[in-house]
Order: sequence, then structure tokens, then C-alpha cells
Amino acid sequence: MKGPSVVSLAFILFLFLCSSCSSINRTTEDFPAQPNIVWITSEDNSAHYLKLFFEGGVATPNIERLASGGVIFSHAFSNAPVCSVARSTLITGCYAPRLFGNFHRKIEPVSLPDSIKMFPAYLRKAGYYTANNAKEDYNYHKADDVWDESSKGASWKKREDGQPFFYVHNFHVSHEGQLHFDADKIEDGLPGVDVAKIATQPNHPDTETFRFTKAYYQNRVQTMDAEVGELLDEFEKAGILENTIIFYFGDHGGVLPGSKGYLYETGLHVPLVVYVPEQYRASLDVEAGSRNDGFVSFIDFSATVLNLAGIKVPDHMDGKPFMGRDIDAEKVQTRDVAFGYADRFDEKYDMVRSVRKGPFKYIRSYQPFLVDGLMNNYRYKQLAYADWWNQYKSGNLNDKQAHFFRPRRAEMLFNVEKDPYETVDLSLDPTSQSQLQEMRDLLENWQNDMPDLSFFPEHVLIENAASQPLNFGEEHSKELKRYRQIANHASGDLSDLKPFLESKDPWDRYWAITTAMTGTSEVSSLTTIIADILRSDAEPLNRMAAATYLTINDMPVEEEVILQILYSAKKPAELLHLLNSVVLLRDFHGLSLPIDFGVFEKSMVENNEVSRRVEYLTSS
Repeated sequence: MKGPSVVSLAFILFLFLCSSCSSINRTTEDFPAQPNIVWITSEDNSAHYLKLFFEGGVATPNIERLASGGVIFSHAFSNAPVCSVARSTLITGCYAPRLFGNFHRKIEPVSLPDSIKMFPAYLRKAGYYTANNAKEDYNYHKADDVWDESSKGASWKKREDGQPFFYVHNFHVSHEGQLHFDADKIEDGLPGVDVAKIATQPNHPDTETFRFTKAYYQNRVQTMDAEVGELLDEFEKAGILENTIIFYFGDHGGVLPGSKGYLYETGLHVPLVVYVPEQYRASLDVEAGSRNDGFVSFIDFSATVLNLAGIKVPDHMDGKPFMGRDIDAEKVQTRDVAFGYADRFDEKYDMVRSVRKGPFKYIRSYQPFLVDGLMNNYRYKQLAYADWWNQYKSGNLNDKQAHFFRPRRAEMLFNVEKDPYETVDLSLDPTSQSQLQEMRDLLENWQNDMPDLSFFPEHVLIENAASQPLNFGEEHSKELKRYRQIANHASGDLSDLKPFLESKDPWDRYWAITTAMTGTSEVSSLTTIIADILRSDAEPLNRMAAATYLTINDMPVEEEVILQILYSAKKPAELLHLLNSVVLLRDFHGLSLPIDFGVFEKSMVENNEVSRRVEYLTSS
């Protein structure tokens, strides 16, 4: 039997090339130069509460209505589990730790470099009307070119006739504050809901307070969905649905205890649906009602909007479009990595990073002795938080439930497909070590590439980086890498920390002490040096870190010494950092201090974040 002729092979190749060209150009044919684009955001709800994404979630018929005409993204992630940091990521398309936008809430707003704009500015320049109703909550100074209007009265309707628009509409009804109810509401119950049958998460205590709180929040999600429906009806009545691409997503996870403010999946994994009008679906390679399992993050959202609008994505953006012109949906399906970051949430400091790859989640805690359950005033207005803390103090919790109030491991590894609430740590499992190393390397490479500014204390960054964060990161990239390398001794021989404890660089010393508290190997050889730091170090943060180290290791420190450290603070962020340690030592290590807050300048103790610590320490 003869093979195909040269002519027929050439013809087959011709057909293949034509097919390929057609596929490559499909997103530019029959697609408007500037479609309308809408973002509908609901506050503080992870994907876990919606049946569209998780078994046990509630029905959301209006969001499901959007999904029937577009794409469900099963693995969408906020890069941060709190409003201001998540929204700072969304508005720039850049990882917040490289721009010093990762502390919630800002003590001082940060200036964006001249080379980086909030992305609606690019849309306005291209002729779009941009409107935001109404929440911003950015950690950066906002330029005048971002929004045509950003207010409670902002609307897409105010554009000129025929002008394309980008419109953001925020729904507050699902926000954390909705759960700041009193005990009477629990006694009243919920009409039509048998609270006793509500299933709690395995890491939560199975109490009436937790069951009611979950049921009540599910009700808030359904109320939010009804409000989404009203907005969609308004769009339909106005006749804009046929030429408007609509994103619905949660602005980060939450809001039951241990979600918002924490790098667990309940704090990061958000619902995302993108509605695409019928006339655009072929061009965008979208099948109505389909599901895409590829990983997308908030850093990708701005790049995706710009791509849909036909605007070149700026080189400074960390994100990549996941929908739009020349975007292959099948390639998006192969994306499987997402990063997360958590630093300060209101008055509570911590430093945690995460990476999700496929089914695995790696969490790196740089200060794991700062337990998750450390007091955070706004959080603890929720009765379920208070219930959790009381159950812990009463000894009523099992190990999974008590983990929230205990020191973490520096490294944790979970299979979140098998263990969605991250209760089974695989980091010590001999069969998981290659996976652990892969995740560790992914995270380190990502931090190197940024670089991650948070290895400097916040008050140092306020003084030196707030006006030029990119320049500061470039100029100090070697130090940042070294600090991270010091922190990585936590899983090795801690005696190697001695040269760093004796370094002239104060933040070498800081990370060496911090890592000594973090590690699990014998550290007695370091105790004498750390005691010297307590007595004589010029940096209050280092002296407090030494006091914390000694106290945790059952070597009492005189109250007067700790008070002297506190009273030496000169800046609000510095004092806030010191008070974070005081709360840890008081609530978890039995230290009681007679702090005289009258010795501080009034501006320091009246700072929004510092005042929360002052209120807690003086009222309880």
C-alpha cells in the first residue's frame, strides 16, 4: 500500500495551517473593540458558601443565572484574605508585598511608582467611562485619573451616549460586620431553619453559636444573591446584557472564624463567574454554562479586563489574562498555581505566605508562635470567635479545633481536595517530602522575584519605602534574600543562627531571634546571646523579640524591662508591633503588665490600630 502523495500531504498541511490561523484569530473577529465590562463583588464570602462551587453551600439562583450564560471558574483565589490588601492587588494587578500594599489597614498610604497606574486609568485613556459604587479601600494613594466617579451614587448610566463603560458594584450585605449580632438573635432563631441540623466545619466546635452563625451567614449570602438579581434585572431592562461582560466574585474569603484574615482556603478561595453575551462566546472561546478548573488569582483580573477592552497589558503587571483576545481556554485549564500573603490585619501582626499547586497547599509561617487566635478586636465582636476562645480556655476542644489557639508549625502542607478545611498537616509525612520541597521552592522563587518587602518591619518601610517601594526593594534585594535565608533555618540547625545574632544589621538579629522561637531543635546555646540582646540592643523590636523568646522558653523577664522596651517606641507602627507581643505574652503566657499609656505622645495611642490594642489591654 502506497503512502500519501506529496501533494496530499501539502494539502493536509494547508488545511491545518488554515485551521490554526482561524483559531488564533478567533478572538479578534466579530468582537467589539470596546465591550462594556462590569464587576459585581460581594464582600467576605468564600466559594464554600455557594452550592455552585461546594457541596453544602446554598443555592444562589441569580449567580447561577449568570453562570448559565458564561463560565464558572472553580479555582479562583484572592491573593490576600482581607479587603484592603485584596483590593490593592485587584486595582494594580501587582503582588502587594512588592509594592508595600500588604498591611491592612494602612497606617500610611503608599505611593505607586510613576510606571504603575491603577488599571481603570488605562481604560479611561482608551475612552471608557469608569465608575465605582462604592468601596475602594486601597492601601495606595489614588491618582485623579482612575475613576470618572467613585461614590455611593456612581453609575454606568452617567456615561455619554454610546460610550463603553467599566463599572464596579459592591454588595456589603455579606460583610463580616453582619455577624456582629448579640445573643438575643441566637435565641430568636431563624424562621424555617432547624439550626440543630446545621453542620459545622471539622475545625470548629459543634456549638449552638457556631451552627447559628453559619446558618445566619448562609442567609446573608442568599440575600446578597437576591440583590445581584435586582442589579441584573436593571441591566436587562436597560438592554445592556447583550453587549456587557459581567464578572461576579467575592472580594476575598470569610467570614466564619478562621477564614477572613487567614491564609486557609476559606480565606482565599473565592467564587468567580463570568457572564459572556451570546454574540461574543465564539470569539472568546466560551461555552455557556461551562466550568474552567484552571487557577486564576486577583493579580490576573485587571490584565483580563484590559485584554477584553483591547488594551495592551502593561509590563509591570504580575497577572496574566485568563479570558479575552487570543486566550486559549484550554491553556487556562492547565494553570495550577496561586500565591497568598498575610501580614497585619488591623492591629494583629503576623507574616504568612502560601502557595497552592493543584490539590496541595503549602503555608509558610514566619512567626508561628503568633497563634491564629491572637486577639483582633473587630474579629472578636463576632460571638462565634468569643465562643471558640471560651471553649478553648475551658478545655472543651479536640486537637483540630484547638489548633487555632496553639503555635503553628513553620511549614504546613495540606491536600485540600481531600482535606478542604486544612486539618491534616502532611509536612512531617515521609511520603510527602518531595511535594513539600517542590512547594517550598515555588514559594522561595516567587518571593525572590518580587522581592518580598515584609522582611523589613512595617515602621521601617513607612520611613524608607512608602514613597518609592519598587526602588527600595531593588536597592535592598540582597538584604531581603538574606533575611529570608535566616528565617529558613527554622527547619535546620539553629546553632547556625549565632553569627546573625551577633550581626551589625539589626534585622539580621531580628530574624535570628524570631527563627530561634520558630525552630524545633535545641537552642540553649543561643540563650546567653539573646539575653544580651534583651539588655543592650538598640532596636526595641529586637529587645521585645528577645523578651518573648525567653518567656516562651520559661525564662521569666522582669516586668519593668518589658515596660522600658514599650516606652522606648517612637512611631505608631513600632508601638503596635511591640504591643502585639505584649498581647501574646499576656493571653498565652500569663504575663500581666501595668502599662501607663499616658507616657506616649497622644498621636501614637490615638492611631486607629494602636487604639484597638490600648482598648483591649486596658479593658480586660
